[in-house]
Amino acid sequence: MDYTSEQQLDFYERLRKSITTYFQKKGMTKVTSYLLFAPDIFHLMVKSFTDPRIDFKSKALLGSGIAYFIAPVDFLPELLAGPGGFVDDLLIATFVLNLLVNRLTPEVIEEHWAGDDELMGTLKRLTATGESILGKLPTKSLIGQFMKRSPM
Repeated sequence: MDYTSEQQLDFYERLRKSITTYFQKKGMTKVTSYLLFAPDIFHLMVKSFTDPRIDFKSKALLGSGIAYFIAPVDFLPELLAGPGGFVDDLLIATFVLNLLVNRLTPEVIEEHWAGDDELMGTLKRLTATGESILGKLPTKSLIGQFMKRSPM
């Protein structure tokens, strides 16, 4: 199914509004600033996946990140955690994008970035936040082992 730019923008705006509303009701506006990157990061991964300049291995990595984003079952399922369930999706996506930026020139990835902030700065902030979150989770060692064994 091929979505029009208008349909993509509608989804993007609905997702951002859903995240903002959810956390405003919970009184957790600090988390919102990071979770609002979820639509931008997902958009970046999908657009990069369709870029003919990106090699097959990188596209496989992107595909796995996209699949994790849309999978109904993950560490923090959106059905149970609401928009807070995007935290683990962002952690995985940030890991994937950091690997790609190191493999490709950043300009190729940045070309597909639709976010308001600069991409490299956003990835650094998300990485630092992710490391802070992982430090508080009992799964940190498991995820750390996975990242050490990554073929990239």
